[in-house]
Amino acid sequence: MKRIYGPAMPEISRFFGIVITMYQGDHGPPRFHARYGEHKARIAIADCEMLAGSLPPRALGMVVEWATSHRPELEHDWQLATSRLPLDRIEPLR
Repeated sequence: MKRIYGPAMPEISRFFGIVITMYQGDHGPPRFHARYGEHKARIAIADCEMLAGSLPPRALGMVVEWATSHRPELEHDWQLATSRLPLDRIEPLR
């Protein structure tokens, strides 16, 4: 896996115009951020519940599909992020 060094909220994946990021040093609940155009959302890793923000329904569906299939990698990146360690890239939705 490729490690990501750099900003406090590095990009961990990108697909179909959707950018997935995660804050380093963030607090719970375990989550990631999705951005699609001017839309932004915070999404829980455990159940893909939208914690804040909004995404168009089609983009949200793709984010949920991606997150469901990559939950172990997201959980691993969350552990790295809370320890302020470099994150791993996660394969995009194809």
